[in-house]
Amino acid sequence: MTLSDLINAVSKLPPDQLAKFRDWFETFDTARFDQKIESDAKAGKLDRLAEEALKAHRQDAFTRRQ
Repeated sequence: MTLSDLINAVSKLPPDQLAKFRDWFETFDTARFDQKIESDAKAGKLDRLAEEALKAHRQDAFTRRQ
């Protein structure tokens, strides 16, 4: 099945089936996103971003105390 086939099939769904598909896809997409984040975190791909965020937070907290 191609993307074009899928688009065509989805566009022909009645409203109730489209709603079920939308719910399923949201769950599917969220799970895939979560898996990617978890995989990237385990591989250390997010370490630099986390350090930058923590540094910015510490600087902001220090600035507010002054």
